Amino acid sequence: MIKTILFDFDGVILESMDIKTKAFADLFSDYPQYVDQIVKLHIDNGGMSRFEKFKIIYNDMLKKPLSQEEMELLNNKFSGYVYQSVLDCPFVEGAYELLNKYHKHYLFFVVSGTPQEEIKSIVKERELSGFFVDVFGSPEDKTTLVAKVLRDYKLRPEEVLFIGDAINDYEGAKNNRVEFIGRVRDKTTNPFIKLKIKRIIKNLFDLEQHLKEISNGEKI
Repeated sequence: MIKTILFDFDGVILESMDIKTKAFADLFSDYPQYVDQIVKLHIDNGGMSRFEKFKIIYNDMLKKPLSQEEMELLNNKFSGYVYQSVLDCPFVEGAYELLNKYHKHYLFFVVSGTPQEEIKSIVKERELSGFFVDVFGSPEDKTTLVAKVLRDYKLRPEEVLFIGDAINDYEGAKNNRVEFIGRVRDKTTNPFIKLKIKRIIKNLFDLEQHLKEISNGEKI
């Protein structure tokens, strides 16, 4: 029986993935020859923290050293590009309704690739804090964050479900023996196409139906 649900944020609670895709293109506009590769890196690794993406971009594409000072500068610029837009963007269809309806029935957590303080601020500004027991963000990866939630709140993996839209989310769940449901906006952007994931949702109204089926004893 599922008692706890972990949610990735961008692309699961808010339709904010396109905002961050544009931010990566804008942030590295001085390197037009690499922009397509950088955007692909971001899209293919939706659940990865931006810090890890910056490291890969500098090491594998730009072939430049990345100091801690430069990392912080990139992060601050990126936040400046996206913060207000994320506050203004729409919910994934059904997300607010599901959170509002079920937050007293399940323990809800955010497990995001966005930096910790930034994601906490966004959740607060969007007036969602009351729905979540806690909010977790990077620089830790999803496997580490899921393990932290399980440890800190003494949760049993078999009672936990993770909703994510990226391979990193799936791996974070799998590595902690937590069940996973993938959110896919449309068939052209399905990162799970090669994986044997039984349950895929297009929106959070779909998730409600899956939760009813699971509560009736159907396996994930």
